[in-house]
Amino acid sequence: MRILFLTQIVPYPPDSGPKVKTWHVLRYLVGAGHRVTLVTFTRPEERPHLARLEQICAEVYPVPIRRSRLKDVGYLIRSNLTGRPFLIERDDLPEMRRLVARLLAEQKFEVIHADQFSMGQFLFPGKSLDGQNYPAAPLRVFDAHNAVWTIVARSRLTAPWILKPVLALEARRIKAYEGQLVQYSDRTLAVSEIDKNALLQAVNGLAHNGHDHLTETASTIFTIPIAVDTQQTKPLQLTPGSGQIVTLGTLHYPPNADGIRWFLKEVFPLVQQKNPAARLTIIGKNPPADFQQIAAAQPQAITLAGYVRELAPYLSQAALMVVPVRAGGGMRVRILEALAFGMPVVTTTVGLEGIAARPGVEVLVADTPQDFAQAVLDLMANPILQQTLAHNARLLAEQKYDWQSVLRSMDQVYQPFTEPQS
Repeated sequence: MRILFLTQIVPYPPDSGPKVKTWHVLRYLVGAGHRVTLVTFTRPEERPHLARLEQICAEVYPVPIRRSRLKDVGYLIRSNLTGRPFLIERDDLPEMRRLVARLLAEQKFEVIHADQFSMGQFLFPGKSLDGQNYPAAPLRVFDAHNAVWTIVARSRLTAPWILKPVLALEARRIKAYEGQLVQYSDRTLAVSEIDKNALLQAVNGLAHNGHDHLTETASTIFTIPIAVDTQQTKPLQLTPGSGQIVTLGTLHYPPNADGIRWFLKEVFPLVQQKNPAARLTIIGKNPPADFQQIAAAQPQAITLAGYVRELAPYLSQAALMVVPVRAGGGMRVRILEALAFGMPVVTTTVGLEGIAARPGVEVLVADTPQDFAQAVLDLMANPILQQTLAHNARLLAEQKYDWQSVLRSMDQVYQPFTEPQS
């Protein structure tokens, strides 16, 4: 079938959570024989990667986008005037709307697939979500990645006081808009039951929704976990007796920066008190200024590696990975990749949400600075525990999160337009 696939970022190389998810979905759809036309917002640094996507997609249409703080102020003002979320206003570029409308008018697509929250608005005719002006629209699929309203609501809990009212208002707006997206889309993809329930909660918050309507909407939400490539990602040989701790993330993404900042400031000093030889490597481009200041004060103990093309050399030198998460939603791809590498992990309860790993079996889980530090120290001092977690983690990745098996559920999403079996 012909699929119009809309993405907020160029989904290659798969070096961040959203890219990993989207890349494997694209690979699966193309491998299943579908003809995919990709429309993607594109930043200047992403343009070189379009060629790889052109190798698998029937057509690729880039829409240039540039972000700036000055523009964001304008989008925030417009958000307060329209009542729509800031994230929607920020990405509501007329060039994208015109291109999507033109492609829908010129070509016959069976499915239009919007990847991530801000792309959901392009499933529908104008800026409303009533769907009334496109009676012959293709099947609309909203790929949520996560329930964004929960991320913003959680971020408010750890934000500076001056931002709390802004985040509270944005969370309410996103919740209402997400509820509408789910309500008016033909299919919605959630990555976990937690996110599915949060999306249903958003639908339930809309006016005039009774129990029967909510039950009907629930049947249109498909839970398909994020997947990783366990064939390409091989188990690592860890360095015995290593005092190295590694963490990674897209550092301009506030929940990632918040969690690593918490570990850096509140947990790692406790680890150092009992193990002065402990060292920390933080992987991710554009580390915040306070990260740089702390690292500069402890150059022997803390390394800011920046962006790295290959994770394996860094991970293989470490005793464990920490994934400290206090706010967020969906699934932490960092943990999924660590499982595939057979990498021991310490994370939080929030970090483990949506992943079927068991505390003490495939990962260690702790939520306070003291408990998190102790879990790190215990794991560093216990090679047998490291090996046990690593072995169990790899098995879990192979059995539950390999992309070629997980994404077969995509066939159910497009079921009404699948050709009948002979």
